[in-house]
Amino acid sequence: MNQPPNPPQEEPGEQGPRLRPRPIARPSVDPALAATFGRPRGVDGPFDKLYTPDSASHRNGGAVTPPPPESLAEAFGKPPGSESVLLQRPPDDNGAHPGQEPGKPLWSSSGDPWRDPGSGAVLGGPAVLAEDDEPDEQERPRGALLSLPEVLFGRRVKPTALALLGAIALLVGAAGGLVGWGLASAGDSLTGELNIAEAEAGKERAAGSIADIAKRVSPAVVSIEVKSGQSGGFGSGVVIDPQGYVITNNHVVSQATRDEQAEITAVFIDGTRAKAEIVGTDPKTDLAVIKVNVSNPVVIEIGKSSDLAPGDAVIAVGSPFGLENTVTEGIVSALDRPVTAPGENGDPPVTYDAIQTDAAINPGNSGGALVDSTGALVGINSLIRTVGTGGEGGSIGLGFAIPVDQAMRISEALVRDGKVNHADLGVNASSVAANTSEGAQIQNVVDGGPAANAGIKEGDVITKVGDRQVRNAAELTVAVREHDIGEVVPVRVVRNGRPLTVDVTLGSD
Repeated sequence: MNQPPNPPQEEPGEQGPRLRPRPIARPSVDPALAATFGRPRGVDGPFDKLYTPDSASHRNGGAVTPPPPESLAEAFGKPPGSESVLLQRPPDDNGAHPGQEPGKPLWSSSGDPWRDPGSGAVLGGPAVLAEDDEPDEQERPRGALLSLPEVLFGRRVKPTALALLGAIALLVGAAGGLVGWGLASAGDSLTGELNIAEAEAGKERAAGSIADIAKRVSPAVVSIEVKSGQSGGFGSGVVIDPQGYVITNNHVVSQATRDEQAEITAVFIDGTRAKAEIVGTDPKTDLAVIKVNVSNPVVIEIGKSSDLAPGDAVIAVGSPFGLENTVTEGIVSALDRPVTAPGENGDPPVTYDAIQTDAAINPGNSGGALVDSTGALVGINSLIRTVGTGGEGGSIGLGFAIPVDQAMRISEALVRDGKVNHADLGVNASSVAANTSEGAQIQNVVDGGPAANAGIKEGDVITKVGDRQVRNAAELTVAVREHDIGEVVPVRVVRNGRPLTVDVTLGSD
């Protein structure tokens, strides 16, 4: 087992043996490396002050750094005549390192301690113009600036020069305008200036125009809302009296007649909402009167339906599908058109002599106004003929209104008595058409009724009541209701192919 060459020796101590330090082992140095990296001969310090780059000699068999090229030495070497090997500041001390004393090496105190003292570069400061130095060329003094009046009127500038300057300005402006015009003309063909032909005057609304009539009539037409529990309905109505009486259709307020808790609300054109109460109804003619507690309402003018003729212009005003204050225009398509419809919830069938019109009437127009070309009320809109199933379709140009002559007579009776009675013949009839007769055939006769007392029998066909021709059962009903209760009316009957006329004293339904 190998032992270390110089084992540590023990020294006596107060607390026992004490080991001495191990001797330092210094390996041998390669002569080639010593020649390359060793100090020069005779030099014990960090640098050889006697060594210069010119002494290009070999030391210990190694080659020294070759001298720099002459051009570089001349450009970056020390100034001529400088014998010092130390890197010094220039004599003027310009650009000295902050805190560095002039004349001392850069690395002597706070400079770079790793700077090679053998470098030929000399540090110098930037070139700074001294305060007492003056520029080579002096700035030319400026003259006083001329104002516009001095230029134009001070005779400081020649008139020829002014004229020439003005001409140049005009030419430049004209050239700019031409260029802009050319660019605008050559733009996209889809863009350009929009030329709008505006009307010289506003829309004319002459007296008697539809706009004028609608303006006068609409305030007298109200929207009617009926709420009964979770269900409800809507329609229209017409104010016919300053005390707040409104005429409408029975089917518009029929829910309220069956439910005492139902609420009826009338909505005026200005948005005013008012509660309404039922005054009276007539299910047989689909008419009803309600009263609204308002002060000084707009009242519609009442016309005469008997003065109408097919082709007369009429206007319908109401709230179709809840769209308030809707105005539509049309003509009277036919007069004395008997129509019938099923009653509401067990009520008797509705039958009346209607005004047929092609003015657009839709659900919600019911109870609204049909006015003539003067704005006078001539009918109460009630029914429409549709092509949809269940009567849910819209207008196809066949609308029916209750003539105002009949509507006002019934309304007066409802306001006075709360109910109305109609003239009655005391028979049940059905429509019939044959080679020998066309009219209403009697199905049964009420015992002790007006027809039975006049000798009318079952199977007879009624063809005329008074002066009105009867072609079906509906026309028989409306022909009888044109007369008063207790009035004696001649009735033409066809029995077994033989016509005969009997006088009937009409009774009450």
